[in-house]
Amino acid sequence: MTTVAFGAARPAPPPRVRKLLLATDLSEASTAATEEAFELAGRLGASLLIVSVIDPGSLRLPGGRYHARMDQVRARREALAQALVERGREEGVAVSFLVWDGDPGDMIVSAAEAEHADMVIVGSHGRGAVGRLFLGSVSEHVVRHAPCPVLVVRPHEVA
Repeated sequence: MTTVAFGAARPAPPPRVRKLLLATDLSEASTAATEEAFELAGRLGASLLIVSVIDPGSLRLPGGRYHARMDQVRARREALAQALVERGREEGVAVSFLVWDGDPGDMIVSAAEAEHADMVIVGSHGRGAVGRLFLGSVSEHVVRHAPCPVLVVRPHEVA
């Protein structure tokens, strides 16, 4: 006797999100993305890896002089990231961080690949199409090249 099953096959369950990567410059402009990352990590029981990339070109003034030293910028970012690690302890979210230097878009994608992120969360500075045309967009680069889904969080509206 042959048994035949009728009906639609069960869809595969969605993959479990275990590691979120928050790409941030640790500024006030990235607060909305940070809040979303912590909320999502807590809800999903996922770990949170914070990646902050220092663009060496952003440290130069016109004419080639530096307005900040890389070691000072790195120390400041590490201190801010360490505060987020402490916040994670308080909220029950495992948080770690990396501070890299290089092209932010490329480095975020590389970090997502190297760290096997299940999702990247990145803020948007709210620049329109004209801003992206002239300034480039880290979030757009990450969306196009990341090996996993990317959540772009716009800043909160100021009333």
